[in-house]
Amino acid sequence: MNARLDDAGLDLLFRAARSHNGWLLKTVDDELLVQVYDLMKLCPTSVNGSPARVLFLRTAEARERLLPAINPGNVDKVRDAPVVAVIGYDLQFHAHLPQLFPHNPTAATLFANNAVLAEATAFRNGSLQGAYLMLAARALGLDCGPVSGFDAAAVNREFFPDGRVRVNFICNLGHGDHAKIFPRSPRLRFDQVCTLL
Repeated sequence: MNARLDDAGLDLLFRAARSHNGWLLKTVDDELLVQVYDLMKLCPTSVNGSPARVLFLRTAEARERLLPAINPGNVDKVRDAPVVAVIGYDLQFHAHLPQLFPHNPTAATLFANNAVLAEATAFRNGSLQGAYLMLAARALGLDCGPVSGFDAAAVNREFFPDGRVRVNFICNLGHGDHAKIFPRSPRLRFDQVCTLL
């Protein structure tokens, strides 16, 4: 495992990858979405809890259900995306720990008895899994357009009404129209962000 990606791989995942606002009229096969998940699920989460829950909205009807919750500036890019991933986190993720963390049969009680810890763990690790999903999608040739401009309460009412799962963020997936992206915005330098101790 000491190998590293070549420049083409680094470009695909990071350097040339962009957040897309416009989409080509090209469908995304369901099997490709399964492949995205099968890569995402391999990445680490606390106690292997895997709290992310993903709704892949593939039809116009499914996306229409989402549009009332989307901020006006994001409506077109969500409506036009071939697939919209609604990435949530399961507050009861620990119910699966006997399957996911079998070497510690009491791990679930830590979260079952502490709702604050369960929510913080679900949100943090669900966020990680959302990022893993984006990297997996890019690795498999899809473009991504993450969206945080939406009414979370409205999304939860529409798609997660029992309250067990809560939306974290939304990510459009498909084949981006490179003619519709803006020049890359500046980034902070290493010395503005990082400290070596």
